[in-house]
Amino acid sequence: MEKDYRVFSVGFMMALMWITDFGGRGQSLFVILCLFKLSSVTGQARYSVPEEQAEGSFVGNIARDLGLDVARLISGKARIITKESRQYVDLNRDKGTLVIKERIDREELCGKTTPCSFSFEVILENPIQLYRVTVEVIDVNDNSPSFPRDEISLNIFESVVSGTRFSLESAYDPDVGNNEIQKYILKPVDHFKLEVQSQPDGGKSIEMVLQNPLDREKEETHSLVLIASDGGEPHRSGTVRIHIIVLDANDNAPVCSQPVYKAEVRENSPERTVVTTVSANDADKGANGEITFSIAHVTREVKPLFEVNVKTGEIKVAGKLDFEKSRTHQLNIKASDHGGLSDTCKVIIHLIDENDNVPTIQLMSFVTLISEDSPPGTTIAVINVDDVDSDGNGVVKCSVDSDMPFKIESSLTGYYTIVTDNVLDRESIPEYNITITVSDQGSPPLTSRKHINVKVSDVNDNLPEFDQSEYSKTVPENNSPGFSVFTLSARDADWGQNARVSYFLDEKEINGAAVSSLVSVNSESGVIHAVRSFDFEQIKFLEFNVTARDAGSPPLSSAATVILIVQDLNDNPPQVLYPVQTGGSLVAEMVPRSADVGYLVTKVVAVDVDSGQNAWLSYKLQKATDRALFEVGLQNGEIRTIRGVTDKDAVKQRLTVIVEDNGQPSRSATVIVNVAVADSFPEVLSEFTDYTQDKEYNDNLTFYLVLALAVVSFLFITCLVVIISVKIYRWRQSRVLYHSNLPVIPYYPPRYSDTLGTGTLQHVYNYEVCRTNDSRKSDCKFGTVGSQNVLIMDPSSTGTMQRIQSEKNILDEPDSPLEV
Repeated sequence: MEKDYRVFSVGFMMALMWITDFGGRGQSLFVILCLFKLSSVTGQARYSVPEEQAEGSFVGNIARDLGLDVARLISGKARIITKESRQYVDLNRDKGTLVIKERIDREELCGKTTPCSFSFEVILENPIQLYRVTVEVIDVNDNSPSFPRDEISLNIFESVVSGTRFSLESAYDPDVGNNEIQKYILKPVDHFKLEVQSQPDGGKSIEMVLQNPLDREKEETHSLVLIASDGGEPHRSGTVRIHIIVLDANDNAPVCSQPVYKAEVRENSPERTVVTTVSANDADKGANGEITFSIAHVTREVKPLFEVNVKTGEIKVAGKLDFEKSRTHQLNIKASDHGGLSDTCKVIIHLIDENDNVPTIQLMSFVTLISEDSPPGTTIAVINVDDVDSDGNGVVKCSVDSDMPFKIESSLTGYYTIVTDNVLDRESIPEYNITITVSDQGSPPLTSRKHINVKVSDVNDNLPEFDQSEYSKTVPENNSPGFSVFTLSARDADWGQNARVSYFLDEKEINGAAVSSLVSVNSESGVIHAVRSFDFEQIKFLEFNVTARDAGSPPLSSAATVILIVQDLNDNPPQVLYPVQTGGSLVAEMVPRSADVGYLVTKVVAVDVDSGQNAWLSYKLQKATDRALFEVGLQNGEIRTIRGVTDKDAVKQRLTVIVEDNGQPSRSATVIVNVAVADSFPEVLSEFTDYTQDKEYNDNLTFYLVLALAVVSFLFITCLVVIISVKIYRWRQSRVLYHSNLPVIPYYPPRYSDTLGTGTLQHVYNYEVCRTNDSRKSDCKFGTVGSQNVLIMDPSSTGTMQRIQSEKNILDEPDSPLEV
């Protein structure tokens, strides 16, 4: 295909002319391509194509002409949108070309209108781009001229003078331009010649003019042929036969009152509405003076719209008048007498537009889902609005709901773009039902509406929010591991994954231990569990942070402070610090017989590691040898005499004091206080000696004796083996020295002496022996104590006595852990 093109650059406009031969018929195709950059409409293109092309015929390379890649057409889902019911052109996205989809008949599409074209839009998405394409249909000479009738009969009086004109019906050719009727030929031309006159509406008025007078006596009839030829290639023509009958003379022809009539009528006027009335005069009398009216020389489209009264010349509406199809109609009214003479006048009828067409809204492209973080000005939809009425009836106003964050902008004639006018918030309004309203300016105005639904997609723009910024809960101590303390909850106003909240424990140390070793949080439910049992005496409270994090990208989080207060339970009984209770020792408090009422015997000291009311202690005397002699202070634990001591009171007094806390239930401890009523220690010792021997002591003594025997036996055997080994070693060394003839110098360590070769003993021995007055049972050793009234007796051994003394010394120390 041979191409010749020139490019003219004016802003964003280009014109490209192609010259191509179609079918070897020498016809030319002119292609004009225009690209305009107007707001959201990227540009427009114009093509020309002959009618009657076969399906699949090439129209143009839209991708190249618009500067687009084929890949862009495919990715943008390029498609053709047309307002017409038929689509003549199809888009081949793979090649980027436009091809004929359906046979185009220019006469059916446009009639006599020139130039003939149709438009459509090419829409691309992501981003939205709109191109307007106009295709001009070039006429092909595919129709022959045709006359309304195959034969015309005329009655002409022989008296008709030369120069008389006879109107003939013109032929009709639906083609346009050179392909329509170009000339008329009348054969033969012995008596008549043909005159053709162009009319303002583009039609032709054909008149047959008498050149030579007729003579009925010579020739009563004449046969002529009228040929209509177009200018197409190949030429086409149509013929009509004219049969003329020569009559006797009718020498006056009708004359119209005025050559041109003008009238107005509203479109959609009902049938039989009077448009206007034409009139004519004939100077003849009788039958030759009677005039009849008829419509002549009109197109096929106009003829069924009007009718004329044959006798009165009244013109009425006979069909549906549509201003949008044609604004003006021209009628040729023929006034004829019975002698065959006639005159023709023109009637020009102007239609008055009525607001009878509702504006149409066509959705070219729109998105159903928009992100809430879309900036103002984001395109939502592109619509086409059209009103085929004219003037004010065709001027439209397009709007959207004012209470929504959208506005409408005009992009190209008839095209509007709906864009966002403000920021969107899905959490406030998740979707919008947008109503597009289009109204014209007619009276009354006509309105049409279209609804579109746009959903707002979520963006992770909201932090998870806890119900409280700080939670404070109480958990009892000694709870079981895995105990569910409470559930904290955070809400996220986002949607889907952006609203899925997970909970995490912020790591920190509490009293040297990781918080994760104390508590845990369920990442899904937010339930806080105790990992281990809490002890109020070790941990009074726990303070840590829990973070709530959503699953968005990037994730957002917030934190809440959790304070767990460990509730003290009465799980510890009171501990008696004084007097000290031992298994084999006896602690006695001495009360002189001269003691008076209120004498302080001793004080029971106890502590409770619990807190609060669980640590409030009270002291009660549970048992006593003589209840009338002693009492215990309820709050301070002081044991005092409630009367004076007499000689009748027993030396040995045994008091059982119970110490109770104030918990629920209460816990208690019991301590036995031995009181010796005497003035001297010998008296006390004689009374308490037998008392200290009991079965429990004997059992313990037996166990320790057996254990000591086993240890001594083991040590004896070990020592024996060692001694034998040493003896053998020395004997071997002496044999070596004997055979070596070396002098032997014996060596004795200091403080050792030889005992006849049997071994060595220390020269110095230290003995420390303490005996009681009853040496058959045990040794006794006295130690220094804190109170001179306390007598400590150890009937078992000196080692036991030393242990008791050590425990006593610990109590006396100021930094004793029990005292703390």
